[in-house]
Order: sequence, then structure tokens, then C-alpha cells
Amino acid sequence: MPRLLDLCRSLPGATEDVKWDNDLVFSVGGKMFACFSLPEVCPLSFKVDPDTFDVLTGQPGIRPAPYLAKHGWVSVENEQTLPAEVLDELLEESHALVASKLPKIRRAELGISSA
Repeated sequence: MPRLLDLCRSLPGATEDVKWDNDLVFSVGGKMFACFSLPEVCPLSFKVDPDTFDVLTGQPGIRPAPYLAKHGWVSVENEQTLPAEVLDELLEESHALVASKLPKIRRAELGISSA
């Protein structure tokens, strides 16, 4: 799982913080895009688009994220639930989805190019 933490840390404007005493949360512009349960960093949760939400939550080991499902978040049981490339892509997409909702000037301040 350190690979996924490093990926989240490498995304433009990403910050991390421990919230609720046992969740490592990654944010961009103050808005969460990924959450890892501590200490094992599993399960992990992140935002997806509505179509992806429906597809992913139909697969074993993936369910709507507690408390965040209504906002399009999924919870992945462990790193082996999905191929590494897919999981990387989904985390990058989560970051992009959240960043796209930030004001243009804020994205520029964070070094995030407009899509």
C-alpha cells in the first residue's frame, strides 16, 4: 500500500492529514479525494463518477463507502481487489474530479492545469 500513498502524495496540490483518529485523508484544495483506514491503510475509499460507481459497486470487494456513498465514493477492501494500474487510474481520477470543482484561480495556485 505504500505505493498508493506515494501516488496520492505526488498529485498536484495534495495534502494529507489524520482525521477521526484513524483515517489518513488526502485532500486537494481542502476537499477530500482519498481516505485510507489506519493502521493497515485498508480499506481505502475514494470518489468516482456516477457511471464508475455503479460498475465498481457491482464487483466483489468493492462497496459504497460508508457516510460518503451519496457523494459518489466507493470503498475498496484491499489493494488486490483491482489491478494496480486500474487502482492508480481511479485515484488519479478521484483527485481530478475533486480538483475540477475548485475555482480556477485556486487550481492555478495549486499547480493544477485546467481540463
